[in-house]
Amino acid sequence: MEMSKEQKIQAPLSEAQAKKLRVGDKVLISGTLYTARDEAHRRLVQAIGRGSKLPIPIKDQIIYYTGPTPAPPGRVIGSCGPTTSLRMDSFTPKLLKNGLRGMIGKGHRSSQVIQAIKDFSAVYFIAVGGAGALLSKCVREAKVVAYRDLGPEAIYQVMVVDFPAWVAIDSKGKNILRQ
Repeated sequence: MEMSKEQKIQAPLSEAQAKKLRVGDKVLISGTLYTARDEAHRRLVQAIGRGSKLPIPIKDQIIYYTGPTPAPPGRVIGSCGPTTSLRMDSFTPKLLKNGLRGMIGKGHRSSQVIQAIKDFSAVYFIAVGGAGALLSKCVREAKVVAYRDLGPEAIYQVMVVDFPAWVAIDSKGKNILRQ
């Protein structure tokens, strides 16, 4: 598979932007991301099920699967490396149906998530695992915006500049992680 050249994208991510991205593209993401892991995903899906207003805007947003460590002195966030995406797979199709446009994590996705990515013109990005301290340097602002009781797994709104990632599954369902 031929890899494309690096491109800059802005978050939130429109459907049109998502459809232009191709598997293997290296991207530098700038803008607003939201962090969320397992329990935050469960709560978001429960809120959707109840018809409740979500605590974050979901349409065209990118969720980064991370639980940041506490910020050291002089920094806005601690280490924030990607976590295994498969743990969010039971919740992801419902979030995509409700407008989520992208996800950043590491590892494979289930066939149900891949189908939902295709159905809702979304994108799955991968980031380098084990590089949380380096990735945190792309974060310019961070604040807890929902589920504070979850500690590091609360939902954070983060402003990033040139956050490096690769398109692992594009809106057509092409998957870099498949042989």
